[in-house]
Amino acid sequence: MQKVMTRRGPRRSTRPPARRDSAGPGPGRTAPRTPPHPTELFTERLVLVLSGQKPLHWFARHALHQAYEDLLWLAAERSLGPARPRIHRIGHFEPAPGSYEVFARIAAGPRLHALAFRLVLDDSMRWRCTAVELDGRPPRESAP
Repeated sequence: MQKVMTRRGPRRSTRPPARRDSAGPGPGRTAPRTPPHPTELFTERLVLVLSGQKPLHWFARHALHQAYEDLLWLAAERSLGPARPRIHRIGHFEPAPGSYEVFARIAAGPRLHALAFRLVLDDSMRWRCTAVELDGRPPRESAP
């Protein structure tokens, strides 16, 4: 029986030469993370402002007209208290393309707070907050 394929001469490889540096992808490398959803990003930002961890002007460029005034009133009230808040759950509803109505449950100490806000994608393709409510009461309404 004859061999069908024979190799003559040195073996030629079609693979590129092996790397000799240590910068290659190793077992500790992970895939790049996807950016957070705008609803998650804005929830975190609002919680930081409402708890006093960040100043109000830090969020100012993300809020439009009435939402900034609402946030100003809510931040002055220090509605989330001195305890460091934790975000329990975030949900959203998309009433139209380019807008979200977002709700979140925020735990601050023993209390659970409800945060609701509206996001709109403006002409410059940036998300802007247009309304903010905390604990189901509209801003500037007197507390019971």
